[in-house]
Amino acid sequence: MKLFCKPGACSLSPHIVLRETGIDFTLVTVDLQTKKTEQGEDYLQINPKGQVPALLLNDGSLLTEGVAIVQYLADLKSDRQLLAPCGSLNRYHTLEWLNYVATELHKGFSPLFRPNTPDEFKASTRELLEQKFSYVNGELKDKQWLMGLRFTVADAYLFTVTRWAHALKLDLSGLDALNSWFDRVAERPAVAAALKAEGLV
Repeated sequence: MKLFCKPGACSLSPHIVLRETGIDFTLVTVDLQTKKTEQGEDYLQINPKGQVPALLLNDGSLLTEGVAIVQYLADLKSDRQLLAPCGSLNRYHTLEWLNYVATELHKGFSPLFRPNTPDEFKASTRELLEQKFSYVNGELKDKQWLMGLRFTVADAYLFTVTRWAHALKLDLSGLDALNSWFDRVAERPAVAAALKAEGLV
């Protein structure tokens, strides 16, 4: 398998999940400005969406969208228990978290990454994101991981966007449950390996 990524981008989430599963894969960096891979390939020929992540499977088919990729990988290696089995309510609560991170947090950062976003809009965006991270903090109280006692694909995705919150200096002070959880995720060997491979530590 090949995972197309940009260091520190949302592709970090499936990168972490790949390392958690132990699946053999190759990491390919993409320049999202030029749409070229590190080997100089035209990325739009590989993934017409032009975004990361994209996972090229061994049979030559391509899977895009991080939320879909992490579910596929978790089901491929179900023994790692990164996602509960079909029919389990726990599974759908994990998917609920994946969707929350994707729509309420991940997309919420978009205006902060655009240079032409007006400052007053950036300020309100930051405030809204801080409120949403405060909600997550409340949900993490007395929990080791988002789903309780087991690390799941939702933790990998939330970790990725929480890194952005730190990088953009959102005010996460006082969010003790979130900050303790973040440190626990960072200490996982698969997560540390992914960060090192992307040159983020």
